[in-house]
Amino acid sequence: MQADAALAAIFPGLLAFAAFSDLFEYKIPNWLSLLLVCAFLVLAPLAGLTAAMMAQHGACSLAVLLGGLLFFSRGWIGGGDAKLAAAAALWLGWENLYPFLIQSALAGGALTIAVILLRAAPIAAIAPSRLSKLRTPGEGVPYGVAIAVSAIAVYSKSFWMAGFLLPL
Repeated sequence: MQADAALAAIFPGLLAFAAFSDLFEYKIPNWLSLLLVCAFLVLAPLAGLTAAMMAQHGACSLAVLLGGLLFFSRGWIGGGDAKLAAAAALWLGWENLYPFLIQSALAGGALTIAVILLRAAPIAAIAPSRLSKLRTPGEGVPYGVAIAVSAIAVYSKSFWMAGFLLPL
């Protein structure tokens, strides 16, 4: 039962922390992505994943990391975004990769539009100071928010949560 509670809380909780960190600080700490990887290595066997299945999830994560590093080298995303996406892909695996990537792209597009509108609105000048980068023209978009929201949405429908919680 404790493993079930850990499965239900750890992944979404760490992703929510990453989203808020990126939103307010424009930074996703390395320790957070590392903690997601370590939690997977501990909880995956408890959830019934075999070594071969875990290796498949690792290959998926590596593919996402390589793609993320390419995007990072082009200046399209931050390094923390690439690492967070790879850590999320480790949990989600190949079977959930397509929905995760599509939802991340759509959520990222919606977030970008929202940030552009916020920066153009007169209210941007009076937005809380903790959101100073978010309201500053020329700053990037905290894409970790889109990655986290998408990963949580896909996770809620994955084998990890099968029969445990209602999908979001």
